[in-house]
Amino acid sequence: MPFAGNPVAVVVDGDGLSDEDMQRFATWTNLSETTFLLPPTTDEADYRVRIFTTEGELPFAGHPTIGSAHAWLEAGGTPRTPGRLVQECAQGLVPLRQSDGRWAFAGPGLTRYEPPSPEELGRATRGLGLTPDDVLDASWLVNGPEWLAVRVATADVVLALRPRHAELGDLFVGVVGPHPADDGAPGEDDRPTFEVRAVMGTGAEDPVTGSLNAGLARWLRDTGIAPASYVAAQGTVQGRAGRVHVSEEDGRIWVAGDAVTGVSGTVRL
Repeated sequence: MPFAGNPVAVVVDGDGLSDEDMQRFATWTNLSETTFLLPPTTDEADYRVRIFTTEGELPFAGHPTIGSAHAWLEAGGTPRTPGRLVQECAQGLVPLRQSDGRWAFAGPGLTRYEPPSPEELGRATRGLGLTPDDVLDASWLVNGPEWLAVRVATADVVLALRPRHAELGDLFVGVVGPHPADDGAPGEDDRPTFEVRAVMGTGAEDPVTGSLNAGLARWLRDTGIAPASYVAAQGTVQGRAGRVHVSEEDGRIWVAGDAVTGVSGTVRL
């Protein structure tokens, strides 16, 4: 559904733009991310993308990967292999595939995957407005963006959070909790297994976060918490209807989401 997820601005032709040009435009759009499509530098990739927030460049991010693939195809891009794409970004090569009518990316490997220190966990707990007893488990999940993940007992706990952003400092915290097996959501395909929130010490909350969900899936599968295939809801408290479709096949995490074009046109950069 247009305007119910997490927007990303995609500049289809980023050739000739400097780093400063890209950052200036990304700051101007004031969106979570803005991406710039470029020719790949390797024969293995279909296209190259650079991903900017309002403050700097990211090596990888999930929802901009889905949005950039959608924009590249809509602009006339032809995959080297039907139903498959390879995106080149600063993190490396990211495979994508069509899955149930959606594009899914393979979650990059975690470069930091360990429990947080007591100080880090204490800061995250206080910043989320939780008590230590509310936290069932926690782990660093770094796959480009540096997420500290916290697992709580239920989706209701996730939805009831009233973060104290200033207390988080420089932490980016992801929170996950399970929904009841039957929560009355319409349609089996859309019924969420987990509720997710992505809260930053900057004062922001991200409506739908592919990188976080990829890391969460790896962690929840490794700890026996999640099934091999599930749907995560995100953005609920922000009036968004984010749905992230996750599956594990042959040890690889695949993260899928719907992408639609809401606004198109020409910009002068």
